[in-house]
Amino acid sequence: MNMSNMINYLNAVDGNAAVREAYLNSPKAAMKMHGLSDAEQAALMSGDKQRVADLLNISVNELPSYIMLPSMN
Repeated sequence: MNMSNMINYLNAVDGNAAVREAYLNSPKAAMKMHGLSDAEQAALMSGDKQRVADLLNISVNELPSYIMLPSMN
């Protein structure tokens, strides 16, 4: 599992309106298109910030403040 894919995707959702719109329209398709694993997709869709942080091997406090799971909007 390449955690940089997940970090890059989260940054893209934050900084790119087209990526964010694709996520809002079809989260699973958008995440798959960006190479997120099933585990990464499940963590993001769960809405559980601790689960996302655990996957990234960081503390919840290190997650970017813009992550508002599960909708990220």
